[in-house]
Amino acid sequence: MFDVLYPLFSVFAFLGFVLALIPLPWHLQAWNSGTCFYMVWAALACLNQFANSVVWRDDTIDRAPVWCDLSIRITMAASVGIPAASLCINRRLYQIASVKTVSITGAEKRRSALIDALICVLFPLVYVAMQYIVQGHRYNIYEQIGCYPALYNSIPMYFISMMWPPLLGCVSAVYAILALRAFNARRIAFSQFLAPSTSSAVPGLTASRYLRLMALAVTAIILTTPLGIFAIWLNLTATPVGPWVSLSDTHFMFSRVEQIPAILWRGDRLLVIALEFTRWAAPATALVFFAFFGFAVEARKNYALFLGAIATAFWRALGRVVSRGQESGFGHGVT
Repeated sequence: MFDVLYPLFSVFAFLGFVLALIPLPWHLQAWNSGTCFYMVWAALACLNQFANSVVWRDDTIDRAPVWCDLSIRITMAASVGIPAASLCINRRLYQIASVKTVSITGAEKRRSALIDALICVLFPLVYVAMQYIVQGHRYNIYEQIGCYPALYNSIPMYFISMMWPPLLGCVSAVYAILALRAFNARRIAFSQFLAPSTSSAVPGLTASRYLRLMALAVTAIILTTPLGIFAIWLNLTATPVGPWVSLSDTHFMFSRVEQIPAILWRGDRLLVIALEFTRWAAPATALVFFAFFGFAVEARKNYALFLGAIATAFWRALGRVVSRGQESGFGHGVT
């Protein structure tokens, strides 16, 4: 079946993968661990969706079982990894807005990064492991979509799988409100904590970047929380909720792979909405991030430095080639 979104979606997914990682170096320098995890999860989700959209653009052949096993786990991990990273961003912004001292020790920075890693990495890994309980069979392959998790629609699935993205969004929203209140209450004295110098409490973080981080986190909440609530409603209404009997009953014929042609799944309007929303969420979050940080002043400075380094390396390499050519010609002239 002809896909009107091919290669449009693949192009956006690949762009999302590349653009999400461009600001990574200077956010690493600023110890912005939550933002870095956001970029990595968004980039992984985009790369995953890009590969699936290309490999299964016109069939459902189970040509890469190992990839599909990995792909569905990336999909599930990113579904909570991105909201978790947004929560860490808002949590850090609240801590910055309410900080009472100008200096933050290296130990405090490492502890904050460790907490972010537990939330953004360990929690998604535990979340993925828990999905085995409600995983009905190995995976599905949808034509034009690719590998997709196969979760059994039962009451435990809503507690193990579906509730976490909107719950993370709600906690993140609380931190965002607290950060805005603290920022508003202390906005006059706030500038002393935000300076590009390494001696400040938050090195590399300016007031402009702080506000853009806040806008990014709020946008992520708007993108992920309603989508998570909508997914719960969709699962409750689109298909019957089956009874939970036992783990062995849920895993009956677990190794099977269901292959669904596009002509079948595109005939179900609610399923089309669910699948398209899920896969477009990845490039949307990546492109939103780049829109906030890809055109900022510090970004343009880094682009200039990067292009300058490339130009310098090119001219040096060209100079060596020319020098070797001259030496070779001189040698032949002597003989």
